[in-house]
Amino acid sequence: MKTVKKFLLLFMFLFVISSATQVSAQCAMCTLNADNSTQNGNTEGNGLNDGILYLLAAPYLAVAAVGFIWYKKYRRKNVAVHMRSGKINLN
Repeated sequence: MKTVKKFLLLFMFLFVISSATQVSAQCAMCTLNADNSTQNGNTEGNGLNDGILYLLAAPYLAVAAVGFIWYKKYRRKNVAVHMRSGKINLN
């Protein structure tokens, strides 16, 4: 059963990767302004798409950093617990 789940997960991953297309992270207004500025000889619009992708990635990196710190702080540690071997009365 585990091999079937692994196979399906691998198949879905490969399907998503193979069907990926190149996307542009700009709205219609930003794309129009960037195209017009580069046609008129300005170079300010060249890095607009990279800047938008940079701003898009920043929250994901922040959440990943918080998750990693939380995992490192609250994970179970290998601590030896020494308890007596008799019955424990909880009353």
